[in-house]
Amino acid sequence: MKAIRRFTVRPVLPEPLRPLSDLARNLRWSWHAETRDLFQSVDPERWTASEGDPVRLLGSVSAERLAELAEDSRFLRRLTEVAGDLADYVGGDRWYQAQSGELPAAVAYFSPEFGVTAALPQYSGGLGILAGDHLKSASDLGVPLIGVGLLYRHGYFRQSLSRDGWQQETYPVLDPNELPVALLREDDGSPAQVSIALPGGRSLRARIWLAQVGRVPLLMLDSDVEENDLGARGVTDVLYGGGSEHRLLQEMLLGIGGVRAVRTYCRLTGHPEPEVFHTNEGHAGFLGLERIAELCDAGLDFDAGLEAVRAGTVFTTHTPVPAGIDRFDRELVATHFGPDAELPRLDVGNILRLGMETYPGGEPNLFNMAVMGLRLGQRANGVSLLHGQVSREMFSGLWPGFDAEEVPITSVTNGVHAPTWVAPEVFRLGARQIGAQRTEDALTVGGSDRWDAVADIPDQDIWELRRDLREQLVVEVRDRLRASWRQRGAGSAELGWIDGVLDPDVLTIGFARRVPSYKRLTLMLRDRDRLMDLLLHPDHPIQIVVAGKAHPADDGGKRLVQELVKFADDPRVRHRIVFLPDYGMAMAQKLYPGCDIWLNNPLRPLEACGTSGMKAALNGCLNLSVLDGWWDEWFQPDFGWAIPTADGTGTDPDHRDDVEAAALYDLLEQRVTPRFYERGQDGLPDRWIEMVRQTLTLLGPKVLAGRMVREYVERLYAPAAHAHRTMTPDAARELAAWKGRVRAAWHGVTVDHVETSAATATAELGTTLNLRVRVGLGGLAPDDVEVQAVSGRVDPEDRIGDATTVPLKPAGGPDSEGRWLYEGPLALDRTGPYGYTVRILPAHRLLASGAELGLVAVPSEDAVEGAGVLMR
Repeated sequence: MKAIRRFTVRPVLPEPLRPLSDLARNLRWSWHAETRDLFQSVDPERWTASEGDPVRLLGSVSAERLAELAEDSRFLRRLTEVAGDLADYVGGDRWYQAQSGELPAAVAYFSPEFGVTAALPQYSGGLGILAGDHLKSASDLGVPLIGVGLLYRHGYFRQSLSRDGWQQETYPVLDPNELPVALLREDDGSPAQVSIALPGGRSLRARIWLAQVGRVPLLMLDSDVEENDLGARGVTDVLYGGGSEHRLLQEMLLGIGGVRAVRTYCRLTGHPEPEVFHTNEGHAGFLGLERIAELCDAGLDFDAGLEAVRAGTVFTTHTPVPAGIDRFDRELVATHFGPDAELPRLDVGNILRLGMETYPGGEPNLFNMAVMGLRLGQRANGVSLLHGQVSREMFSGLWPGFDAEEVPITSVTNGVHAPTWVAPEVFRLGARQIGAQRTEDALTVGGSDRWDAVADIPDQDIWELRRDLREQLVVEVRDRLRASWRQRGAGSAELGWIDGVLDPDVLTIGFARRVPSYKRLTLMLRDRDRLMDLLLHPDHPIQIVVAGKAHPADDGGKRLVQELVKFADDPRVRHRIVFLPDYGMAMAQKLYPGCDIWLNNPLRPLEACGTSGMKAALNGCLNLSVLDGWWDEWFQPDFGWAIPTADGTGTDPDHRDDVEAAALYDLLEQRVTPRFYERGQDGLPDRWIEMVRQTLTLLGPKVLAGRMVREYVERLYAPAAHAHRTMTPDAARELAAWKGRVRAAWHGVTVDHVETSAATATAELGTTLNLRVRVGLGGLAPDDVEVQAVSGRVDPEDRIGDATTVPLKPAGGPDSEGRWLYEGPLALDRTGPYGYTVRILPAHRLLASGAELGLVAVPSEDAVEGAGVLMR
């Protein structure tokens, strides 16, 4: 019989065990081994059955067992110690508190998904895992972050396979009362709520759930409340589900409702108000509109409010392809804002102006969330060095007249939270070498360029560790494969062969990620005979573990999964290659450490960062990857292999896949497998072990989320906090008025004449030329602009590369025609073809970049005649 109503019945913990509740509710347990060990000792069998979730464990353990533990002095001593450790962790000073300078009192970090732990399944892939690692590292470093997201009633889908290998999706209902979250409540005990106005007088209300991630609160909005109508209740149903309006409402709730949730949380708890707002991808971009509306209520107009909001906003873009960005029809957006809907005091035209693609190549009728993020954020970044370059080119239309390298988008390369992703066995090896506390500090705070202590670990210990991790993976794979085949309808009698799947002494390759086409799940199948030869080689075999989910609406991705599954089902190779469905955090934590090689073969440059290889590297797994994302930045032959790419613009996609697959097979046959299997005098693969050692020594410190969060603090959060404090209401009004005046006058700003002291088109290194430039300022004053000489080497088309800019000084004017004279030196500091030009940019003390307004004036053809532009 089916229940008509469901309750969550919580156990009543005996008084001595009350700290267990606090430990279970703080998600630090997900990366703190001592806390997990304590919960495991409560009831080892139930701990396994609860999949390592302390809240589920405490909900199922018997009253008799709890009474027994309440009398167990040894257990109570451990409980006191672990609870005390958490109190010290949450309340003590950490890295952030030891820094000097203008750091923000608090930072609000918005993301549509957070992958903190498998026990809180609110993530789909890399964006969410990165956001979870950002929160955890901020907690370890003591950064006063507030996370803001949505609580999806179904999370992301669970993946299984049909008998013929087709991906199937299920959406289990998540009961928040059974998750490690608690309702944020008003002082009278009622649940705190935020509300969004919808067209037609409707409203969208949401409760605020709080997940405590170490020191960091994570606020998650949930629209499944009784006051909402059926449509509004379903807004937070599924991550990345639904149609266009559904996604728009999710993003309005995340951005606008999220700011209101932050204000509510700070009011109720006394937490400092954020000075910096960081939006992780464009989904939360509407947060800027809510903050402008707050400032308009305080007396600013829209333009001044925009300047004040921009000053304290950081925007991170994660996609290198336009298709990865949410874009909405302008009419849909217009319907949801204005007098009859949300933010009625903001002019709809001003709102639309922030997101419309009003640049060459844009779709003028589409509202682009990433474009809005860039227009609302004074600071923006990509997530690897290469992705920063790709982003500057992709969004260069927003800054017309500027070369891509001057587009104000920097990069902070992603990192991964080592305590979450490093296997306990790897941690113990480090602790044995340098002590547990130093190992923990190295993995969380980071700060050193090298982990030289790895050099002192004996080869034998490294090799035994790697084999132990591989053996654990073999056991895990067999269990998961057996469960998958039962879901596909196989009986136990058919599955005896699974006991022979994988071999703990065979070179093991891992490939696990989402399955969009550009990640090329099936590139390894390009030449199946060659792959079979590699899998079944009599002396140097390989084995491959594959996992990944295709988006439910992506039939092309599902076909790739099916193609891989059918190959892996072949009785000839099924002991050497497996596909594991339902890839998630729990699987990943076994997969990364157990593999010898982490394979990544995207279409370059479409991988923004690709952090899975970083997690593998921290466990001594070597990377075999296309030079994309972070691997393009940090690859060295000492610790992995680069798959050559055929990414010329004229390359046929099929031909490209053939060429790159052949390169992959060549690397495996000629370089990777021989190195794994060759043995030195002591019977160990000493050259392989040396690569593992170099991976840990040189890559380890680089790939840490601790390094990443420190970079965000120093390079983005601190400058944003300074700009926020400088941007007083009067300063915001001044800057907005100045920008309006400059934009209106810019058509009259001209470079009219350029002359130089050079007599010939050749000059000697070290020569200094004198430049004289006559400019028109169109009613602006010299204080409103900067006139620059831009110089550097030139290519055959006379384009300046690696440019140096030098400001020129006013030397007289205005003359009878209103022209100003500027002068300055030009030092010829490089040999070879050399060139210069002159340009005028807007200049104001409150601008973060000379390119901020996207305005530039350069010489006309007439002005450069006789200017000696090129020195050869």
